[in-house]
Amino acid sequence: MANGYVDTSLTRTLPASIEAENAVLGSILVSPESIERVTSIIKPEDFKNEDNGKIFSAMLEMFTASRTIDTVTLVDTLVQTGRYSEENSINFIKVIAQSVPSAANIIDYANIVKEKSTLRKIIVACNEIMEEAYSEQTPSDKVLDFAGDKIFDIVNSRKSGDFRHVRDIIQNVYTELETLSGNKNAISGVRTGFSDLDRVLVQMGKGDLVLVGARPAMGKTSFALNIATNVAKSLKGSKSVCVFSLEMSGEQLVTRMLASEALVDSYAMRSGEIPSDAWPRLASAASRISGTDIYIDDTSGLSVTEMKSKLRHVTNLGLVVVDYLGLMQSGKRLENRVQEVGEITRSLKIMAKDLGIPIICCAQLSRGPEGRNDKRPMLSDLRESGSIEQDADIVMFLYRDEYYAKQDSKEEQEANTAEVIVAKNRHGSVGTIKVGWMKEYTKFRSLEQMEAPDQ
Repeated sequence: MANGYVDTSLTRTLPASIEAENAVLGSILVSPESIERVTSIIKPEDFKNEDNGKIFSAMLEMFTASRTIDTVTLVDTLVQTGRYSEENSINFIKVIAQSVPSAANIIDYANIVKEKSTLRKIIVACNEIMEEAYSEQTPSDKVLDFAGDKIFDIVNSRKSGDFRHVRDIIQNVYTELETLSGNKNAISGVRTGFSDLDRVLVQMGKGDLVLVGARPAMGKTSFALNIATNVAKSLKGSKSVCVFSLEMSGEQLVTRMLASEALVDSYAMRSGEIPSDAWPRLASAASRISGTDIYIDDTSGLSVTEMKSKLRHVTNLGLVVVDYLGLMQSGKRLENRVQEVGEITRSLKIMAKDLGIPIICCAQLSRGPEGRNDKRPMLSDLRESGSIEQDADIVMFLYRDEYYAKQDSKEEQEANTAEVIVAKNRHGSVGTIKVGWMKEYTKFRSLEQMEAPDQ
């Protein structure tokens, strides 16, 4: 006994039902086509008996190759792949073949195997969690995240989708079309709050990875925050918006949000030189933002796994913003940064799909635009691109002429417009949308709103 903990690992055996495992394999030998009924339930690693797992793996290979499964062909496969000697294979498979009279109950047998496998995974996960806690090398909050990830992975491993008949899906789609036809505001996705942009995108759909790319100081953080605020206000009381800020502190982000929402000069906010007439607007803006469900995490160097662990505890999640990709960690040892970024974007896409929400991720572009006459960004400008373009459902770039205007030029353009270039849109059209840019407030607006400066 240590610290009140009794190690029972020497006196307890892991849950298993070798009888059920043998029955699954025997059922397949009796009725080879029955393997189709269990491939979505169990995998070779779900078998406690290692020999049984190897045999089931061989059966899956044969099924995939459309080979006949019987005692003779199975023995041949096991011998050819080096899993067993011929003599051992024949004797073992004869025993299995006689374990069941028919394949009628194969699904019940498979469910028992899966149940025992899940219990073993829970026990192993708990042991790993205890080891992590006993080491006293990791802060308790990290141990809790580690524990949550372990259990969440087990829960996810039990989810197995199945085919749905097209008529059932059509019914769902038709119902949604009828609802949308009668109420244009019933779109199931998330609107950015920029009317012209929303007309092109239609929506940021559930499971979409949306990339916002720009050169430094072009306004990508402000743009993402403006969208987050727009969404939080439009979904007030029904959905939560989470922002992961890997570069700026929560206080810096909220200062920007207040400046944008109250239309108060951001320099005045930073310097403390706030005019007296701005205080009522700040108070009103603070009240509006406080009434939304925006959650900010400013922990540096987070991985997707850590983000997912935190997001699981958020109720009614509607949108996630990550600022920005270049500061994220993959949590894996990879050969180079390009591979790491590719792993991160794939994980972000999977997380968006698993959580059923759009994720906006900001990304910094390479210096490619600097060397071109037309400095508008292109997909090839994505820094350490890896599979960013492939994984993202929507890729948007920000561009402002004013950014590249010479400081001593008398013809320098007024900094009041910006371009949102939709370079990729998996669900619809691409194109360029002009929006208003209010530099002093770090705020983007639809052009139609520029004529109405009041909130």
